[in-house]
Amino acid sequence: MSLIPSVFGQRSNVFDPFSLDLLDPFKDWPFNSALSGPARSDLSNETSQFAATRIDWKETPEGHVFKADLPGLKKEEVKVEVEEGNILQISGERSRDKEEKNDTWHRIERSSGKFLRRFRLPENAKMDQIKASMENGVLTVTVPKEEVKKPDVKAIEISG
Repeated sequence: MSLIPSVFGQRSNVFDPFSLDLLDPFKDWPFNSALSGPARSDLSNETSQFAATRIDWKETPEGHVFKADLPGLKKEEVKVEVEEGNILQISGERSRDKEEKNDTWHRIERSSGKFLRRFRLPENAKMDQIKASMENGVLTVTVPKEEVKKPDVKAIEISG
């Protein structure tokens, strides 16, 4: 018998090293009453998606390149926006599979829900030339940057 309750009302095997069932010690506390039940699990799942969306950001001599792994999403389900002049925002939503009453789920590991990531771009970013493409579940956002002009240096002859 497991000491850890399962999300689906079944008991999990406490000796299963891959079990993702978690014991919530604050489940019955009064301050959590508004967040108990399915709404609470949806909220915690949705909140975890903010951190779960992995995005790489590299700077090259030509610009900034962002790459996000978004398997199973179409380009229509992803938004790339610029806010407040220099904040790049990448967001979207992955819908959950429809549950049938006769289905018995043994494990749900694929994430679903909304995701949102924001990046403050440096001043030399060319905000009007941002390009985005999606191929094989990988979103690539390219932000060109202005060339840094080296200051003109004029040598002054010292007299005397």
